[in-house]
Order: sequence, then structure tokens, then C-alpha cells
Amino acid sequence: MTATTTAQPAAGAAQAIIAKVQGRAIPVRGNDIDTDRIIPARFLRCVVFDGLGEHSFEDDRLGLKAKGQTHAFDDARFQGAKVLFVNKNFGCGSSREHAPQALMRWGIQAIVGESFAEIFFGNCVSLGIPCFVAGEESLARLMDAAEKNPIAEWSVDVEAGMVKGPVEEAATLPAGPKSQFLSGRWNSLNELLTNLPVVDKVASGLPYVSGW
Repeated sequence: MTATTTAQPAAGAAQAIIAKVQGRAIPVRGNDIDTDRIIPARFLRCVVFDGLGEHSFEDDRLGLKAKGQTHAFDDARFQGAKVLFVNKNFGCGSSREHAPQALMRWGIQAIVGESFAEIFFGNCVSLGIPCFVAGEESLARLMDAAEKNPIAEWSVDVEAGMVKGPVEEAATLPAGPKSQFLSGRWNSLNELLTNLPVVDKVASGLPYVSGW
């Protein structure tokens, strides 16, 4: 079964199994791209996450535009892409959930990179966005292929750990998140809401909760 979800399910609702993400790819080159670059701090004042997608990488995009250059997220060739290729330590910096929210609302459903900041990775899991890790040479080949053939279709397979398109590269996903995606149990809040009787039972046995 293949699921390519772009929004969280309603609280308590069944979650989609995410076994494979298919679509075109967009490369964003550079190491240590932090969450403030993914979504600048001035956009954190929003009450809901709607509309964040259009501001993804906004300052980077404006900076390149001022130099007469084009950021990948402004490049018409990559509009509608679902798979994001990145380099080392992607999503570092502050722990803001707005960063993966912005990417998801732009349309990103899977990320393949050399490495990820831990909190960013966890926030992506909770949104149903698998983040795969591949080697430096593999990412170079994936990015080059995406730039040379931007209309190419790619498949990112959670179970097989493979990224397939004009080139094929192995990519890893930790056993825990992999199991969560394949079982449809990637949203921790939803897990709590669908298991409230168990939560109540555990809480009733805790001395610092039962007395409330």
C-alpha cells in the first residue's frame, strides 16, 4: 500500500500507512541549513500552520533573487515536487515544528539527506514525512540527476530503503520510525487519543496523578 499524505489525520482517526512516496524531486544544496532558513522566525506568529508553505526558504529565495539567481523552490521546473534532496545536518537550529510544517504544506512528502538534526527528524516523523539518510556521494548523484531531469518521477520506498529514479541509491531509515510508517502509527498524539483507556489506567496508578 502506498500513501502520500500531506496533512495529519483528525485526532483519533486511523492513520495512513506510508510505505512509499512517489513524485518528482527537488534538490536544495548546502550543509547546516537551519530551521530559520527553512521558515524565517517572523512567520512563527501564526495561530495555525495554514499558508506556511509559500514562505518556505523565503529569505534564501529573496537573497538569491536580489543577485539575479533562482532558488530551487522558485524554479518552475521543480514546482509540484514531493521528494526533497538535502545535504548534511538539515533542520538544525531551533526546534520549531513550523519548519517541517512549511515543507509539508509546500508539498514535500519525503526527504533524503546526508544527515538530519534530531528534533527536526522527530517532528517530521510526527507529520508522516519519512527522512532517509544516504551517503555524500549518493546525494550528489541524486541531486545531479534531479537537476538534469526535473520532470523525472522518483520512488522512495520505506520498506526496501531505496530511492529510485534516473539513478538508484540505497537510503536508510531507523527501525523505529520505519515500523511506525509501515504500521500507520507515526503520529504520537493520535496514538494517545486512540488509546485513552490505557492512558487512564496508567495514570490511575501514578501517585502524583491519582490524587488530583
